[in-house]
Order: sequence, then structure tokens, then C-alpha cells
Amino acid sequence: MELKQLKGVLEGLLFVSGDEGLSISQMKKILDVDKESVHLILEELRYEYEDSQRGLAILEQKEIYFLTTKPEHSLYLEKMKETNLSSRLSQAALETLSIIAYRQPITRVEIEDIRGVKCEGPIQTLVSRMLIEEGGRKETSGRPILYQTTKEFLTFFGLSSLQDLPPLPDEDVNQAEEEADLFFSEME
Repeated sequence: MELKQLKGVLEGLLFVSGDEGLSISQMKKILDVDKESVHLILEELRYEYEDSQRGLAILEQKEIYFLTTKPEHSLYLEKMKETNLSSRLSQAALETLSIIAYRQPITRVEIEDIRGVKCEGPIQTLVSRMLIEEGGRKETSGRPILYQTTKEFLTFFGLSSLQDLPPLPDEDVNQAEEEADLFFSEME
């Protein structure tokens, strides 16, 4: 494969690798070239990205390479983020996501029992944004799909694991217990 083709392939690999990036050894293995060739391709890409009319750059951190946007364009990226109102999640989607995050894996029917309304739309939205995914099937009649959060969910909310989720307030549980105690005391 020619150098020009290898640059295109490596550019795509760096884009797809996202936040994980790629090491030299991974690039070497995937491209099936020697270490010097990987360095040459990276330098060619870096040289092309240094052009002021390009919006991307190659970032190296601890021998891992990432494809990223140029820091000098951050103002425009922030403006895009502020004006992209359609990227916000609806209240229904946020409620559904919260239920899945705390009760996963969970079926759509179980989510609807908790919310008290249908939630097909919010689930489709969350799947399309890769915040939730199918986590298998429940061993019951109909074998409904179980939903769970994704790695992107953790990244989006800046969590390292699900244990970092804030604890649920005890108020609802305590209030329900008090109401149940009042109900049963009246029956005695």
C-alpha cells in the first residue's frame, strides 16, 4: 500500500479510536508496517494538519496518539455546543436514563411501570445517542430486552464507574414506609 493510502487509513483509525487513541505498536500491527513507517506516516499527517486551514491535529499523550481538534478553534466548538439545542435530552429521556442507570439491567416494561408512561421514544433516543444499549434478554416469557448504560454514558457524565453515581435520596423510601405504617396501623 502506498504512503498516501496508509495516511488515509491511519487517519480513519485515529478518528475511530476516539478517546482511547492508538499506540505505535497497535498502529504497526494494524497497518502491517514497521515502526519507522508508522512514525513517517504520523509525521506526514502532523505536517498536513499544521496547515492553518485544517481543523484537526494529532495529540500524543504517554505514547498514545489521538486525533483531536485544534485548541485555537475551541471558541467555535463552544459556540456550537451552546447553539446545538437539539442535542439536549428531553425530560422523558433523562428520567428513563436515570431509571436505567440505577436499576440496570432493566426491561422497557419495568421502566414504564416506574415512570407510569410509555417510554419507547426516550429509549430509542438514548440508544441512538449510545447512552444505553441492549444487555441481553430477561429469562421470562417473551424474553424482553434488558437495557443497560454504556461506556459513553460514563464518559458523558464524567463517571469512572457506576459506583460514582450519586446516591438516591432516602426520602421516598422513608415516606413510603411511613405511609404503609399508617395504613396498617389504621387496619388494626
